[in-house]
Amino acid sequence: METLKAFDREVNEFVDYMFGPRDARVRGWFLLDSYLPTFFLTGAYLLCIWLGKMFMKNRPPFSLRAHLIVYNLGITLLSFYMLIELILATWEGGYNLQCQNLHSAGEADIRVAKVLWWYYFSKVIEFMDTIFFVLRKKSSQITFLHVYHHATMFNIWWCVLNWIPCGQSFFGPTLNSFIHVLMYSYYGLSVIPSMRKYLWWKKYLTQAQLIQFLLTIVHTLSAAVKPCGFPFGCLMFQSSYMATLVILFINFYIKTYRKAPSRTAIKETSVTTEIKNGFHKDYFAAANGFQNNKKAQ
Repeated sequence: METLKAFDREVNEFVDYMFGPRDARVRGWFLLDSYLPTFFLTGAYLLCIWLGKMFMKNRPPFSLRAHLIVYNLGITLLSFYMLIELILATWEGGYNLQCQNLHSAGEADIRVAKVLWWYYFSKVIEFMDTIFFVLRKKSSQITFLHVYHHATMFNIWWCVLNWIPCGQSFFGPTLNSFIHVLMYSYYGLSVIPSMRKYLWWKKYLTQAQLIQFLLTIVHTLSAAVKPCGFPFGCLMFQSSYMATLVILFINFYIKTYRKAPSRTAIKETSVTTEIKNGFHKDYFAAANGFQNNKKAQ
């Protein structure tokens, strides 16, 4: 136990050395004083993906329909709360949309920081997105983009809450909370078979996410062009990180929507593959049916 405490102290001293003094307004808030819980939870998340795939390899997928409906409804409601509370808190504080520093809004800054803590905490809850994919054997959904986004956001927002917990940091979470209201509503409805015919708008969710990232980059860089006292290094890091998400999401969009073959092409390819690889079991079923009918005649 003493060894762990010493390690924890060394890690946090190193982090403080790298980033400087933390914001005193969030000292003592759950999970923020030490980096180790965030680090270990992220490690556990990655380990669960690896072990979960091995565990599910020779097992049938779980349905989890009821769990998914409750989970997606919960995330949707949390995102809606964060969206409304961020709008109200920034309005109360008279936030400047172009650039907002960390200390000028008084109590409104604390209110924003409290919402952003929930935003940070929501990122560990959203690890369940991937766990559900693993248990349902939706391996095609567990892409590099998916895991990279989930793992990095949780760690980045630990840093945000400790050093820049309000001010200019409000914009990305406000947009993201709005997108998540739409996204998790979609996920929840997609679990209900009778609702799937109405969910034609998945493609536009990805487009909305891309627009969100681009708007966040523009908003971040606007504070660099016309400074207001918000840390410049944080602005550059956020812009760079969002750029990686833009690149990965564009790549995902192209692969998913621009190069997707038509259903006719898929059927033709499927038939060709079956002929090349030998007769399909459906062929034998049809052949037997034909022969049986012929004998019956």
